[in-house]
Amino acid sequence: MMDALLLADLVANLPQAVRLQRLVSSLRAHFCCGAVALLRLEEEHLRPVAVDGLVRDTLGRRFAVSLHPRLAAILSRRGVTHFHHDSALPDPYDGLINTHVGEPLPVHDCMGTSLQIEGEPWGVLTLDALAVGTFDEAAQAELQHLSVLVEAAIRTTRLEAELRALRLTRNEVPVAGAVVEEGDIVGQDPSITRLLHELEVVADSELPVLLLGETGVGKELFAHRLHAMSRRRKHALVHVNCAALPETLAESELFGHVRGAFSGATADRPGRIEAADDGTLFLDEVGELPLPIQAKLLRTLQNGEIQRLGSDRPRRVNVRVIAATNRNLREHVRDGAFRADLYHRLSVYPIPIPPLRERGNDVLLLAGRFLELNRARLGLRSLRLSPAAEQAFRRYDWPGNVRELEHVISRAALKAVSRGADRKDIVTLETDVLDLDYVELSAPASESPVLDAAASGPVVSVPAGLTLREVVDHAQREYIARALAAHDGNWAAAARALGVDASNLHKLAKRLGQK
Repeated sequence: MMDALLLADLVANLPQAVRLQRLVSSLRAHFCCGAVALLRLEEEHLRPVAVDGLVRDTLGRRFAVSLHPRLAAILSRRGVTHFHHDSALPDPYDGLINTHVGEPLPVHDCMGTSLQIEGEPWGVLTLDALAVGTFDEAAQAELQHLSVLVEAAIRTTRLEAELRALRLTRNEVPVAGAVVEEGDIVGQDPSITRLLHELEVVADSELPVLLLGETGVGKELFAHRLHAMSRRRKHALVHVNCAALPETLAESELFGHVRGAFSGATADRPGRIEAADDGTLFLDEVGELPLPIQAKLLRTLQNGEIQRLGSDRPRRVNVRVIAATNRNLREHVRDGAFRADLYHRLSVYPIPIPPLRERGNDVLLLAGRFLELNRARLGLRSLRLSPAAEQAFRRYDWPGNVRELEHVISRAALKAVSRGADRKDIVTLETDVLDLDYVELSAPASESPVLDAAASGPVVSVPAGLTLREVVDHAQREYIARALAAHDGNWAAAARALGVDASNLHKLAKRLGQK
């Protein structure tokens, strides 16, 4: 019966994600076990590509083979490997089986098999159960028999992906649903699927690309992905953090200098742009570049030339520019802080990167990645989120995006250990260690005072009964209104008084309904 089901799926016209998910779901039902996972070998890690019966964040985890002896044992031999219920080897899925009731439980029975495609290691298939004796000799023999069909399903899926890649056109969009894994980019939301397809289309075009997105969305990761898919991938990707360039040294850092150009210039030195010759120059936070440097950069983009500081001789360079910013460069052009001609040169192909709050359940996939990293870093047996913590992650707005998520999980894991969590137990992160402002707070009957950091005037009074988010929005509206009134409606002056960037103040005011 199981053979017939797997064979039927082999000849069916199914998307990759659907085929592999049906495979693990069918195997779980057939063996009546707690969980089944299909993991692909990628260098020194095993990456889950389809799971059934495990918590959602498992798809975002990466299991280092060297840190998981059971996975290493399965991978090291052909045939089925079974672990006795009292095996001393820790199971990578302890606490991750999705029982929906009670406390997270350890695995009590486990078996798996290595998978090969065309004679090369591909990955492993694992089956786990909470009941001792689930995988008896008959079950092990059955898995040995079915592993041939599992490898056939993977081979079919891979061939279909290769054929589809040959047919891919600019107008096609990849099917959503599969977990996308491009280096450190993890996502299942359609917005990320479309974004990675767009990167694939533009990567080989040689056009300048402007990556747009809030702080912490991972613009650098996408820049690396663009370079890796381009025809320049064998050459250098040179990263320049424009916000960290001192204005007095910015020209020398970017364009280089000759000996004697300034005090301390004891030898000729090439700049970052020359270092990127034949490769890619990534200008992170490009909106921070001083205006004089913008003019010189424009010449490089127009003519392919640079001139070292102190030299009269131009030099030819061949670079592809990828720029990134969390600012609204259009507003900077309007305010005179950014050159219009440079903006149009850089934004030939603008690509907006969605914030984490618009990526649905991707927050849990990314959480899985950081949970496993911190589990390994702290030497824990298992590290997971409680159901309440998962809900908190879904509800939170993540103003710091993926970077904030990483830091929240790292802090929470450290807090759990510092509070006495046993490294040999299944450590569950509850909401009290997350430091998130997701909880709706009950305000007192009277109005709550909020200290005014923007002016020396009276405190801001907030109506009772608001959530914490509404309290913050209310206070921000008051701060902005007071700063504008104090500076005769001058937005730039108000921004300085509030200690924020002018473009960010415009965006905040628009979100709050003040523009």
